[in-house]
Amino acid sequence: MTKKINQKIRIGISIGDLNGIGAEIILKALADNRICEICTPIIFASKKWCTYFTNSLNINDFNYHLTEDLEKLKSNQVNVFAVWQKEAEVKEGEESEVSGSFAHKSLEAASNALKEKNIDALVTAPINKKAIQSANFDFPGHTEYLQQLDGAEDSLMLMISESSKIGVVTGHIPLKAVTEQLKAELILKKISLLNKSLKEDFNIRKPSIAVLGLNPHAGDNGLLGNEEKDIILPAIQQAKSIEILAFGPYAADGFFSGSNYTNFDGVLAMYHDQGLIPAKMFSIGEGVNFTAGLSFVRTSPDHGTAFDIAGKGVANETSFRNAIYAAIDIVKNRRDLADMQKDMLVVNKTRN
Repeated sequence: MTKKINQKIRIGISIGDLNGIGAEIILKALADNRICEICTPIIFASKKWCTYFTNSLNINDFNYHLTEDLEKLKSNQVNVFAVWQKEAEVKEGEESEVSGSFAHKSLEAASNALKEKNIDALVTAPINKKAIQSANFDFPGHTEYLQQLDGAEDSLMLMISESSKIGVVTGHIPLKAVTEQLKAELILKKISLLNKSLKEDFNIRKPSIAVLGLNPHAGDNGLLGNEEKDIILPAIQQAKSIEILAFGPYAADGFFSGSNYTNFDGVLAMYHDQGLIPAKMFSIGEGVNFTAGLSFVRTSPDHGTAFDIAGKGVANETSFRNAIYAAIDIVKNRRDLADMQKDMLVVNKTRN
């Protein structure tokens, strides 16, 4: 059998927008040193970033190890990898190019570390999608940026909580563009990604997947639209032909208003709000956004920059903490699967 190595998982953290609640939720989540017993956190920021926000938020006794070398981390302490030296201007609650540029610096450094395998997973604090736009960042959000970084053909935005795992076919696009993008081939890809993730990332052997319709009442037999019978149903049938347990299409309102969603391991919605509204209602501020389909693990809290409460010390760090826990669990599941596959390969070679 292959030798199992018990290595503490290294969690890279990008700080998000300086003027949002990113620093607050990061520092609050990591203030309890017990989290260092299960992972090694690395914040991609600077010493001055830590000093400013620990002081402004009155977070005392926040101990960390400052480093410029990812080979010299302290496994039992919060690490801060120095991405920049100069002091950054912070104006809580305001959208600015400056805050966006530092968000990009942190994300870029953390992403490079992820790609070079200096960290095992990435947890991203919220960005302001407008402020971060530049010649170096021309993406609707984290998901699209990380998909390109990974060179992945596709990815899936998956909102996870104790009660549900909900993915979306189309992501950050205008509602009027949804019907233009919906194709049976695309839906089948997303069903396949969700099925693969539920198996490999969440250790569900035979996942069952509910697929939602696009129109009210799932089209009502064509009365309210033909997308269900012309696009969505054929994708479900193709999924079944390759032994994926996919069912539907279900009318979204009835599906979520009762308890039917609890009968499935995963749900695939057609567009952003159709999936994220129930996901956030079920999780009540404790949900996690996971980017499925990538070769590496990335999670984030299920909320945005919250400029309206930035700097007030009232932000809830639970979702961010859960994003760290989820990243750890998914890395462990992937490692366990890889170990099992290696063991099976050894057994098969021995038999032959």
